[in-house]
Amino acid sequence: MIPADELVDHIRAYNPKTNDDLIRAAYDFGREMHEGQFRHSGEPYFTHPIEVACILAEQRLDDASIITALLHDTIEDTKASYELVAERFGNEVAMLVDGVTKLTNLQLSSSETKQAENFRKLFMAMSKDLRVILVKLADRLHNMRTIKAMRPEKQAVKARETMDIYAPLAGRMGMQWMRDELEDLAFKVLNADGRASIMRRFVTLQKETGDVIEKTTADIVQVLSDQHVHGEVYGRAKKPYSIWRKMQEKDQGFSRLSDIYGFRIITDSEDSCYRALGVIHQRWRAVPGRFKDYISQPKSNGYRSIHTTVSGRNGRRVEVQIRTRQMHDVAESGVAAHWSYKDGVRGENPFAVDPVKWISGLTEQFDADDDHEDFLEAVKLEMYSDQVFCFTPKGEVVQLPRGATPVDFAYSIHTRIGHACVGAKVDHTRVPLWTRIKNGQSVEIITAEGQTPQASWLDMAKTGKARTAIRRALREMDRERFVKLGAELARSAFEHVGKKSTDKVLDLAAKHLRLKDRDEVLARLGSAELTAQQVLQAVYPDLAPSEADEISSERAVIGLSADQSFKRAPCCQPLPGERIIGITYRGQGVVVHSIDCDSLSNYEDQPDRWLDLHWHAGKHKAIYAVQLFVTIGNDAGVLGRICTLIGENNANISDLEFVDRKPDFYRLLLSVDLSDAEHLHKLMLALEAETDVAEIERYRNPERARTALAP
Repeated sequence: MIPADELVDHIRAYNPKTNDDLIRAAYDFGREMHEGQFRHSGEPYFTHPIEVACILAEQRLDDASIITALLHDTIEDTKASYELVAERFGNEVAMLVDGVTKLTNLQLSSSETKQAENFRKLFMAMSKDLRVILVKLADRLHNMRTIKAMRPEKQAVKARETMDIYAPLAGRMGMQWMRDELEDLAFKVLNADGRASIMRRFVTLQKETGDVIEKTTADIVQVLSDQHVHGEVYGRAKKPYSIWRKMQEKDQGFSRLSDIYGFRIITDSEDSCYRALGVIHQRWRAVPGRFKDYISQPKSNGYRSIHTTVSGRNGRRVEVQIRTRQMHDVAESGVAAHWSYKDGVRGENPFAVDPVKWISGLTEQFDADDDHEDFLEAVKLEMYSDQVFCFTPKGEVVQLPRGATPVDFAYSIHTRIGHACVGAKVDHTRVPLWTRIKNGQSVEIITAEGQTPQASWLDMAKTGKARTAIRRALREMDRERFVKLGAELARSAFEHVGKKSTDKVLDLAAKHLRLKDRDEVLARLGSAELTAQQVLQAVYPDLAPSEADEISSERAVIGLSADQSFKRAPCCQPLPGERIIGITYRGQGVVVHSIDCDSLSNYEDQPDRWLDLHWHAGKHKAIYAVQLFVTIGNDAGVLGRICTLIGENNANISDLEFVDRKPDFYRLLLSVDLSDAEHLHKLMLALEAETDVAEIERYRNPERARTALAP
């Protein structure tokens, strides 16, 4: 266990004005609170908070952060209370410790809904004080360094959570060294054989080529010296996980990978960075497409550096990063550089990012009103993606995630521009909206009045901001239609159990389902995000029909006498769940029509033939044919995919007719067997989402009533 004096000496080395007494008091308080507690390894538990404090001290953080590290488990795991910590060490420390405690209790790898809620809390904690996250990351780093003491199954859970959440978070905050170590430690648990294989190949390569790092470092030092450019040079082999990821992305073996070594040149000025770049490119051939200037186009977390890849010794590619000492400090500490101390005062690094501005810039990409799924997707897109830099026609820099398209660019400028986007020019050339933007390209968006977002844009957009805006616009456009349809589905479902879907009942359903209001319930019901069964269950759990009980075709309709049979009208092909009317036919029983069927106008003067009927509540068999007009692209495999999609939605194609054939599209008349109106709606939504489907509509033909039936 590191003694208090050694920790204080470590802190005093970069902050001579540290409050020694308060650090020692926190050390003694933490040790006393954790007395008798032990880690899985058998060590005293307090060794862990000390190591976390040391990790933060290596980043030269302030006293409050160090004290929080020493006390970060006291409120959760000991008899210490928030009030006691506040009394002994001040409100600032107590709030930080409480924030870390709440983060520790978040299950970020839990179910989607729970995970989304916990990410919201994570960003809330970050927005209050980013040091909470710095302590939590240091806590996770030490836990990963000592993970072998845990049970294997617990190791796997922690390693996966680290790989998916904490390592990318550290990277996005600019703490690349921490991301690299967290990823490598997690990789060692999740794929020990893969990591060991890469390490063996490193040893073999070193035997074959000698010490590449030492030789290349000497080469770079020599060429810089020859051109009178002052700079310190450091070389390293890339981490095993970084190499493994490249092997997976490029689908290449270790022997075919080129840039597995990285070198860093630290200069004394920005001008020297560009001079060093010129020297490197004069001495070695630059690899096309591998140059990035983050000095003129810094990342949002303050990262500045020049990256280039050259063919070094024996033609082997090496990556070279060039930056100043101040840039390097930010590159190592990221957003944490804001709290770094040097010689007893907080560092005045001009490249350090204001954490308040950084977190607000990050969280503005997310909409607090988003669904859990949308919010979670936006978080993962914005937090865990690499970046490209492009330009507006006026030369302004726009940062987007790798793989972004003009759609993302348009929404990054303004939501209004995104909604009205009809095309784009990249480097003055007209391109499709699905084109991927590359570093350094100039992008111009073409807009048109009256344009509205298209569902197909969701397949093109990569940023959470764009996808959220598109989804919201599509929901608003469809909302009125969905609310109307949902009201009809709710009315049918409630009537089948002898109830009415009144405003009061729907308000109660919204409350139980944790939705904003009754219109939201109806909209989700109409868009197939909720089933009528779920809404009914929320209000009348005892009356909701069982999903397991299938209604036979003989008793599908309620309101017929014992000697009456029925058949569905061929003109409107009504489905269970739709409001229906029966028309009696002599010798043919009862023909069931949808209440909005145009054919009913033929019987307005014969009220004695009308019967008020209802479909039976419950689950019906998928035996009711409905015809659909579908327009699809004329391309290889499209029809097969459409048929597969219909099958995946538990529907059967009973007939298929090609109505029209054109060079670029087919128009089909499909007859599909379905169980009810909800089933139809889900199928149509699934088909509408398919990019090769241009149009889909339900086919109804009043003429068939006249030819198929006689009064």
